[in-house]
Amino acid sequence: MTKISVALALGLTTLATGFLMASCTTTGTSESGTNNSTTSPTANNTASSGTGLKIGSLLPTTGDLASIGQQMAPAVPLLVETVNACDGVNGQPVTLVAVDDQTDPKVGAAGMTKLATVDKVAGVVGSFASSVSTAAVSIAAQNQVMLISPGSTSPKFTELAQKGDFKGFWARTVPPDSYQGPALAELAIKKGYKRVSTVVINNDYGVGFEKAFVQAFEKLGGTVVNKNNPVRYDPKATTFETEATAAFAGKPDAVLGVFYVETGSLLLKSAYQQGLTNGVQVMLTDGMKSDEFPAQVGKAPDGKYIVSGVIGTVPGSDGKALEAFTKLWQSKKGGSSPGEFAPQAWDASALLVLAAQAAKENTGTAVASKIKEVSNAPGVEVTDVCEGLKLLREGKDINYQGASGNVDVDANGDVIGVYDVWAVQDDGKLKVIDKVTPKQ
Repeated sequence: MTKISVALALGLTTLATGFLMASCTTTGTSESGTNNSTTSPTANNTASSGTGLKIGSLLPTTGDLASIGQQMAPAVPLLVETVNACDGVNGQPVTLVAVDDQTDPKVGAAGMTKLATVDKVAGVVGSFASSVSTAAVSIAAQNQVMLISPGSTSPKFTELAQKGDFKGFWARTVPPDSYQGPALAELAIKKGYKRVSTVVINNDYGVGFEKAFVQAFEKLGGTVVNKNNPVRYDPKATTFETEATAAFAGKPDAVLGVFYVETGSLLLKSAYQQGLTNGVQVMLTDGMKSDEFPAQVGKAPDGKYIVSGVIGTVPGSDGKALEAFTKLWQSKKGGSSPGEFAPQAWDASALLVLAAQAAKENTGTAVASKIKEVSNAPGVEVTDVCEGLKLLREGKDINYQGASGNVDVDANGDVIGVYDVWAVQDDGKLKVIDKVTPKQ
């Protein structure tokens, strides 16, 4: 693949994000009758006075994770619109600058640099891909910008946070794969799969999940067939015959695939075309939980979807604010329900604005200092962001209860959540069939 220059990458970012969102930079809300203004996510921001809270989003609206990123990205401007309709933060409207990271660490790093040094945001919602967050978080910490991911699940972030690498400028509203790996291992054992092989995308997300699953699965008595010869594919690969053959070799009961949608669909299609999937259960993770992927893999001659019967896990949402968030989303989005990880993106945005109000200051350092305070007890439990802002203005402590969960952010920036077990139906639809809570 031809390498894309930073200038071109950011130019593509502007175009893609402009089509996705009607408002990338929001200083008001039409709901309250005030004027809206927008600026390009790659241009100098002139809409803000420079004193109000400015936040950014760094999410994949194009690239390998576009189908998931496009579902979650609208949650951020929706939160900003809601907050600005109830008097904003610290007496002024909140400004949002949205950047498409294209599911590419290099583009994500360039986008994070722009948000931190040009737009001078205090906090950023992002990224989704662990590899992009890895590229962005050091830039965020160096520039004292609070980065909160709604989807990066690699256990590597916990390890680096414990070492103090992020200096408190990192958190996430999705639990790490150190929980999801064991949850999926328990599901495999429950379903009688004793011999499993793995095939993963070769980045922080794939390798981190693989490690967590293997440890948990072996502890439960299972055997990982290819433990000594793990199959890991290049994120930029376009053909997968060799990887598919290696993953399905040895007649395992099941194959665990830790993929992103575009590349994962190609790998599964290749496995089917080689006749490797007969009699083997395929298990997937959150990176493949997209309504689009069954059609991308295709149909068998009998008209059934090739991936019919595939099962997987994905971080679920069971927070006290979920019902209200769903109703708000439906009222703004023509009745459709929130997409995957939209509740996590909403909660990440909420923590940024609540922390700024708690600190009574709109800087990244101030926001970072209050994230744990507004997300944990003690304090008045609140599910409504506007109610939380009101109580904070009155000098009271709050404990935000989110849409995705209780979002009790710990010292490493982690939260604990539940997982939905999903399956692909014969008609290609994805359906949640169960829930599993990881053992702590």
